[in-house]
Amino acid sequence: MRKGELTKATILDVALELASRDGLEGLTIGLLADRMNMSKSGVFAHFGSREDLQLEVLKLYHVRFEQEVFYPAIREPRGLPRLQAMFAGWVKCVSFEIASGCIYISGAVEYDDRPGAIREALVGMVQAWQDALLRCVAQSVETGHLRPQTDAQQMVYEMYGLILALHHDARFLRVPGSVERAQNGFERLLDSYRNPQPAANLHKSTAKKVA
Repeated sequence: MRKGELTKATILDVALELASRDGLEGLTIGLLADRMNMSKSGVFAHFGSREDLQLEVLKLYHVRFEQEVFYPAIREPRGLPRLQAMFAGWVKCVSFEIASGCIYISGAVEYDDRPGAIREALVGMVQAWQDALLRCVAQSVETGHLRPQTDAQQMVYEMYGLILALHHDARFLRVPGSVERAQNGFERLLDSYRNPQPAANLHKSTAKKVA
């Protein structure tokens, strides 16, 4: 990386740390300049505006979320193993963010009624993650791991509820064992949708019908 690119990457790392702690709206050029021991004009040289800086921080957070949660999970076999890996990685990510905060969750509070480019970008990123979860649930049905009548939308809704409860109890209430409760809740959720007929038997019965 060239010097200017390296400086910008360093600024974004610090900006992401500040935004995780104070929210995207708490991120200012002045605060960032103080932390970087730079002038405001020096920070502005890399970002055209405060909104541009916030969008860059949001994109960086999304890229890291994909690297830490999504991409490792899709290396797992299609169906339930992949879905379980997605949720496990999600819980791990949130548990690491207990001390700082999840930008997806804090951003939803900050921008739920505030139109603009940041809200649109945030909504798009969260919807992309939800779409990935929905596809994974659908694949779990296709592979026979989950019951054919599984409501994918409802299941993803309940998974989100577990993550929100984890973030709330661990970060706000500081309840011990919140991570374990989220994991136990997910296992019970899976049990409620799990196909009682083994996938292998399901494929055999389907093959017989086709024959």
